[in-house]
Amino acid sequence: MANYSLDDLLSLMGRLRDPEDGCPWDLKQTFATIVPHTLEEAYEVADTIEREDWDHLQGELGDLLFQVIFYAQLGKEERRFDFDAIVNTLVEKLIRRHPHVFPQGTLQSRRSVTGSAEPDEKAVKLTWEAIKEQERGSKPVVEPRVLDDIPFALPALNRADKLQKRAARVGFDWGDVGPVLDKIEEEIAELREAIAAGDKVEMEHELGDLMFAQVNLARHMGVNPETALRCTNQKFTNRFNYIEDQVKTSDLDWQDYSLEQLDSWWNEAKGKGL
Repeated sequence: MANYSLDDLLSLMGRLRDPEDGCPWDLKQTFATIVPHTLEEAYEVADTIEREDWDHLQGELGDLLFQVIFYAQLGKEERRFDFDAIVNTLVEKLIRRHPHVFPQGTLQSRRSVTGSAEPDEKAVKLTWEAIKEQERGSKPVVEPRVLDDIPFALPALNRADKLQKRAARVGFDWGDVGPVLDKIEEEIAELREAIAAGDKVEMEHELGDLMFAQVNLARHMGVNPETALRCTNQKFTNRFNYIEDQVKTSDLDWQDYSLEQLDSWWNEAKGKGL
């Protein structure tokens, strides 16, 4: 039996949304109701890659692709766009943003390698950002601002990173990491004051300021804050699992152990490189 194709997937989506014999759940969905599922599927792809679970990555990528297919069907029904339009827009954009690969602005054009230097990654990135800036300027916005078009739906850490990078491009940034560390210490002091005052609202605000400053530190060090935290989350999971294994192999329950004993197992796990 031949493998199913992209056309089969598009046809399947159309059937799911068929008013006569489609799926009741799929028929109830809108652009807004699908968004949470899209975010979840994107995180599942990231999680599968981080765990190097290659056997399941194909399936997770399929689930993520289905989100695009769903949006395309909704766009087609509302006569806004269809899947072909999505693909066309994407290909045009990628060709436009890679002039070092497609110098004539067509998919068929090729860069002449005779006597020409290989473009370095920094130059390519600068060109990419310059083209994106031109694209933003061509959009019909009433009052274009520097931070416009950074999605609110991004995870908070990622959005903070993007906000800071965008502001840095117009000169609103420290030149080195020193002032960033000073800012973190300042925010810690302000958080301590809020905690001492017992002001819940102020505690939340100051904690947010501290986290924002820490994202800034990550940016200055060239570290992705989301990746760093996900790595720490996994490290915590590994070490806590080690503690749990010790408890399970004993004749006692969790509450029978002091924090000091549990912490000693934590240090054992750390010593084992977990």
